[in-house]
Amino acid sequence: MARLAQTAGLTDIQQEILSTVRDFVDKEIIPVATELEHRDEYPQAIVDGLKELGLFGLMIPEEYGGLGESLLTYALCVEEIARGWMSVSGIINTHFIVAYMLKQHGTQEQKDHFLPRMAAGDIRGAFSMSEPALGSDVSAITSKAVRDGDEYVLNGQKMWLTNGGTSSLVAVLVRSDEGHPEGTAPHKSMTTFLVEKEPGFGEVRPGLTIPGKIDKMGYKGVDTTELIMDGLRVPADRVLGGVTGRGFYQMMDGVEVGRVNVAARGCGVAQRAFELGVSYAQQRHTFGKPIAQHQAIQFKLAEMATKVEAAHAMMVNAARKKDSGERNDLEAGMAKYLASEYCKEVVEDAFRIHGGYGFSKEYEIERLYREAPMLLIGEGTAEIQKMIIGRRLLEEYRFQG
Repeated sequence: MARLAQTAGLTDIQQEILSTVRDFVDKEIIPVATELEHRDEYPQAIVDGLKELGLFGLMIPEEYGGLGESLLTYALCVEEIARGWMSVSGIINTHFIVAYMLKQHGTQEQKDHFLPRMAAGDIRGAFSMSEPALGSDVSAITSKAVRDGDEYVLNGQKMWLTNGGTSSLVAVLVRSDEGHPEGTAPHKSMTTFLVEKEPGFGEVRPGLTIPGKIDKMGYKGVDTTELIMDGLRVPADRVLGGVTGRGFYQMMDGVEVGRVNVAARGCGVAQRAFELGVSYAQQRHTFGKPIAQHQAIQFKLAEMATKVEAAHAMMVNAARKKDSGERNDLEAGMAKYLASEYCKEVVEDAFRIHGGYGFSKEYEIERLYREAPMLLIGEGTAEIQKMIIGRRLLEEYRFQG
């Protein structure tokens, strides 16, 4: 075994792409990630490098200037990028959720207008579903769109936008009661709007304000923001798919892709934690020998490696299921749940192997220890994943009595 988390059955093109991304991570991300993270600095040079590699168009069809690759290829690239620095993978992920939603649900005009520039990296995407008082209850969205002639007027406050400042296109989910009588189920009266804006903070277009970066424990570098709409006017032709009331389903389709991505991120961070732990264990000596020769440390390394392998296998399975055109909410939920939980555990074990040095900012594991918890929350908490998994299992194993 050359290293953990190998993937069988890849094409020569997939292997070449992954090799290129891995080299980029080793040379351009890992050496600078901790320094940039401590300064909470946006990794502009790294993002420019990813743009040159064509990664912003990885899953966008070739007819729009992208590479037309599969979700599996994308997930494996994200795994490699997260191994270098998880924040960079977040920049890519939100962009691709929006591109995927456009590809799957956009009108032809919307695809023609946005996808070529998204493939080139000239337009960066973000998506906005959550709100300050919302949590996991998407049905409780209060942001609202009201029709006014050929436009909609949007009002409300959104929360937790990755790429909120640096993006130039935001897919925003709001309530739209037009054509949906009182008593309509909440998820059937939601609409996704494609909101174009200038990158930056403050009032980025009339009626739309990005207040500033939210200060976070980890997941630094990438900008996480609020979004405030106060009389924001959006043309009617910027309703995703051209029809109101479909936003919830469009977002959930995108979130399935996002959950595979979060699983891939968990795999990447766990791989890096294992690499750091197994390396340090062979350098650090106690009682006259490397700590890697102590059985207690070998047991930890064995458990860590097994978790990395298991999480990777589930992530690959979820991606391949989605690529096949089949429903994958069960597999994506399982992969996201397992990978994020195992990532936390592998990072903590690597932290323990480092002993007191793991608490020092001079060591990379300190950064990973602060980053891993975000994966327990992003794209749905563990509890939400278990609800999804449980409901799907009851559908598949319905009692016949």
